[in-house]
Order: sequence, then C-alpha cells, then structure tokens
Amino acid sequence: MNTRYRVGIGTMAKSKADEKILSYNDVVLRRSDLDILNGRNYLNDRIIEFYFSYLSSLFPSEDIVLVPPSIAFWIKECPDPASLKDFMEPFHFSLMKLILLPISDNSNVCMAEGGSHWSLLAFDRNSNMFVHHDSSSWCMNEYHSKQVYKVTLPYTASNANYEECPNTPKQVNGYDCGMYVLAIARVICEWYASSGTQDDADTLWFSRLEQVSPSAVSEMRKDILGLIKGLMAAPKSVA
Repeated sequence: MNTRYRVGIGTMAKSKADEKILSYNDVVLRRSDLDILNGRNYLNDRIIEFYFSYLSSLFPSEDIVLVPPSIAFWIKECPDPASLKDFMEPFHFSLMKLILLPISDNSNVCMAEGGSHWSLLAFDRNSNMFVHHDSSSWCMNEYHSKQVYKVTLPYTASNANYEECPNTPKQVNGYDCGMYVLAIARVICEWYASSGTQDDADTLWFSRLEQVSPSAVSEMRKDILGLIKGLMAAPKSVA
C-alpha cells in the first residue's frame, strides 16, 4: 500500500470520526463520541456536557445549574481568578440552590480534553456545603476539587464548607470515572426534584448513592448511547 493511499484512508477515517451526528441544546456530538460509549473508554468533555444538558432538561429548575466541563476547567485553571467576575456572572451562582461541577485532573490549558480522571463537586445552599464525590479509592481529584471550591466560593455569596464524601461509590475499573460523575449527578438531581429542600441538611442525597453500583453504571453507559441514538432518529422540527 503506497503512502498516499494510506494517508487518504487515514484522512477519511478522521473525517468520519469528526462527523456531527447530533445537536442537543448547545452541545454538538460527533461520531467518535458513540465509539467512546460503545467501549470501555474514558468519557470526554462532550459526553459529560451533553448529559448535563439532558439532566437540565429532565429536571428543569431556576435553582439548579450544571456547569459544563470546559467552564469548570477554566474556573480551576484561570491564571488570574480576579478576572473571572464577568465570566462567572451569567451563571448566577449567588442565586443557585444547587450547583454541580465536573472536576478534571487536567492542568494543561494547552491540551484540550486532557486529564485522566473525573469527579464531581456539588454545592448545596440549604446545608451550606460543597461536597466532593470521587469514585477513585484514594480521592485522586481532591486537590483539583479544592481549587474549584476556593475560586467558586466567593461567587456563591456563602461561607460554605468543603467536605469529601466518604460514601461515594467506587469504580472497579480504570475508565468509568466519568460515568460515576453522570450517575451521581442524576441521583442528586432526582433527590433535589423530589425532596431536596425538605431533607435533613446533614444527610443530603447520601442515602441514595447506593443506587450507583458498578452494574448500574454499566447499564447507564448503554442507556446514554441509546438516548443519543434515539435523539438522532427523532424527526427534526421544521421552523
């Protein structure tokens, strides 16, 4: 096989992987995202942003904000936190009762979608707490989560404390951390929609975390893939 032919095949494969398959709210998914969900793969920013956007539609509330991964990353890595004021303003953190932020261990602003581990930081105004959920056995993202907490705290108009949740379900492989973020985020949204403002501030959603098991996470990966394919097949509305 000559070099030119090999380059041509590689270009075609890359083009197919980059093919846009779905626009959902402000999120654009590509063919390569389906491949990620089809296998034992680490989730990328787009899939997490898509599912966060889906949860926002599934549990609509003016009191909740699910922050996209790119925004949470910039909150953590912005070299001048004081310059974030205008950037943060549209999210109205000071008015939110529940804020969910995906945490990446990527520290390289020059590397899009870098890093190797995801976790979830949740702010609950009723309990005046930031709670970090890390599915690794040794809380790999504690440092990164605390960085986001420190920068975000002033914008919440609170003096909330930070807590590592000891009951966070643990992953049993090296690639499902992002899936645990999505599963726990859904549990928190369901908790808030059903009884979040009434529950004891000390217990929060913690008792519901038992729903997030390895088998449930595995099924959720399939469910999200099915959700995307269903949205792809849905008739497009005509303006």
